[in-house]
Amino acid sequence: MNREVPRVPGGVEVVYGEDRWRLLRKKREKALQVLKTLGPLARDAVVHGSVARGDVRPESDIDVAIVRPQAPAIVEVYLESSGMRPVAKEIVQATPSNTPKVYLYLDYEKLTVVSYPLAPLKPREREFYTWGGEASLEDLKRGARKPGVDKRLILIVPTKRGHVEAPVQGNEGWVARLLGVSLETVAERVRVLTRRREHGHTGVFLKVELDPEEPVEEAVARLREENPVFRRALRGWA
Repeated sequence: MNREVPRVPGGVEVVYGEDRWRLLRKKREKALQVLKTLGPLARDAVVHGSVARGDVRPESDIDVAIVRPQAPAIVEVYLESSGMRPVAKEIVQATPSNTPKVYLYLDYEKLTVVSYPLAPLKPREREFYTWGGEASLEDLKRGARKPGVDKRLILIVPTKRGHVEAPVQGNEGWVARLLGVSLETVAERVRVLTRRREHGHTGVFLKVELDPEEPVEEAVARLREENPVFRRALRGWA
């Protein structure tokens, strides 16, 4: 490897062709457009996953996450003011102990999504985005890509020619230091993704699809009445 390639334990360089660079530019331009649409909310928003790292494929999602709780109506006002009206909405609580989140899908293929939590994220929940790689509005403007881990438990470290990839397992401490996340987060993600790989996706605790015209606040109020676990997760939510 040349000097421009970072030294990653067990790392192998992947060099991108022009088609991949073109796809990456297209997806990051869309992510930048969504973040700009959020106005001041973009200060607390990131694009995470392969669009932040760079290892995109045609089916890669454009995942924009606002990492602090927001008033649902305000989020939708900013989106709709730029013609990005959600075509589908979901409220998801992954496990009984997880913070519920709202997902607003901006296309029928569900490849472009804006999400936000309904209560403050726990530290490990916040590190989930850093784990997968996250890029801010300013990062996108500068063309900066960020390291992160994909669903195969492969660490992706961007380079000028593409990226270097290496297995997380066996490099847990090194990965935690590189990404700036706790060892507990690394261990949790390794456990979850390994189980998913061996047994398939086991589903989520709560997933409610809303009519696109239904206000999120009304759905939240209904779920709080119906589900005590959901209600406990939202203590302090106004």
